[in-house]
Amino acid sequence: MANDRETIMAKVRGALAPLKGRARMPDYDGGIELARKRANAADPMAEFAERLGAVNGEVVADPAALAATLRTRGWTRGYCDPALWPRIGPHFGADFTVETRFDRSRVDDYQFGITRGAGAIAETGTIILNDATTSSRLGALASWAHVAVISRGSLYSDLSEAVAALGQDPNVVWCTGPSKTADVEGILIEGVHGPGAQIALFVD
Repeated sequence: MANDRETIMAKVRGALAPLKGRARMPDYDGGIELARKRANAADPMAEFAERLGAVNGEVVADPAALAATLRTRGWTRGYCDPALWPRIGPHFGADFTVETRFDRSRVDDYQFGITRGAGAIAETGTIILNDATTSSRLGALASWAHVAVISRGSLYSDLSEAVAALGQDPNVVWCTGPSKTADVEGILIEGVHGPGAQIALFVD
């Protein structure tokens, strides 16, 4: 499978090589604002927690609270970004099995994945992931529960502020709560195309 992927990607790279440059990014009006009341706009953290909670996501206060939340739900096998584990690991007990390398051949073994988030948007309760900060995309998207560890300084007030700060990373994922679909007879089901639980942990 890996060889097939490389064959396809080599063809894509070959097709793109002759191009002189990428298409120009579209103009974005930074003055756009959503026409709705933002009751907690003065407190971005409170607003983010409220918005994320409205779509069945949650914010935990610290690594100890994260470990307690996972343990309570019986999620004791998972993956953690190796850069995060020295800080988070001491709060997890011996009842946890946590790996710092995501094994693609055992994707169903991971009940949770802890990865770095590129940022978050208070206005919408959205977590931002990108390739530059995510050690394993599968660790973020394939586990039942995804925990995004986000710097407090990367909590943006609104969409326009977040877009302006994102830079040029070509692969950005916007996660607003757990994965959802209502394709089947309009019935909302969570955890179909990605995590069934979305947790945010902010750190300094």
